Amino acid sequence: MNADAIAVVVVSYQSAPTIEACLQRLLQARDVAEIRVIDNGSSDGSLDIVQRLALADARLRFIANPDNPGFAVACNQGAAASTAPWLAFVNPDLMVEPDSLLRLRDAARQLGTALLGAELHDEAGRRDAAARRRDPDFVAMLRRPAARQLAITRDAAQQVQRVPAVSGALLLLPRSLFAQVGGFDEGYRLHAEDLDLCRRVRAAGAMVACANHVEVLHLRGVSSRSNPLFVEWHKHRGLWRYFCKFDAPRHGLWARAAVFALIGTRFLLAVLGKSIKP
Repeated sequence: MNADAIAVVVVSYQSAPTIEACLQRLLQARDVAEIRVIDNGSSDGSLDIVQRLALADARLRFIANPDNPGFAVACNQGAAASTAPWLAFVNPDLMVEPDSLLRLRDAARQLGTALLGAELHDEAGRRDAAARRRDPDFVAMLRRPAARQLAITRDAAQQVQRVPAVSGALLLLPRSLFAQVGGFDEGYRLHAEDLDLCRRVRAAGAMVACANHVEVLHLRGVSSRSNPLFVEWHKHRGLWRYFCKFDAPRHGLWARAAVFALIGTRFLLAVLGKSIKP
């Protein structure tokens, strides 16, 4: 296969409002040789839309999971079901331009071996703070509330800005690098798996960066709205897994207990906030 070819993996769950527009844009994107949609048991007609589009373009294939094994599992399924030398993971509520993935790939190639994200914004033009992030340091958060702010300010002077982590809504990297680090950690169900992947990519000696000059529309949270409590539970479970995996061994029992309480309290406040909304 062409060395420039890109395989795109889209994980879908209750994504009917946006999946067609997302896939139509991907089908028009340059150098996209394969699109693999992994549907995690949607019941809203998402899969019907995907099937219809797949009949019209052989590059698009899908896997229909009977249940929801999680985002990381589905991403790894999509990677395994494709062969192109470049991998892009694209959320079903993301709307790429024809040259978005091409520009990410070219920027990644210039850096040597790298994982790249993009500048993400919503319909109102508001920038997504998750596009550039620090590693979460939960023990520091206990001492300094300011440490809970993970967002890194966009440096307009840099087209490609080196950062610890980028958003999992849009990731592009060489397949060889994805294989080297073992893909996504399937112990995460939803959320924090992108932070985990970025950290392991850096540990492998590769770069993580945000391509500030590649701007992509992200409608955000379409799938999450169907079951917000499920999302919050697995988000905070993922944060605890991340802490245990990377940072807990450096800290004593009391620090670990305090971090557990911090994450648990944050979860309860999030659930309470969603419960009292009209």
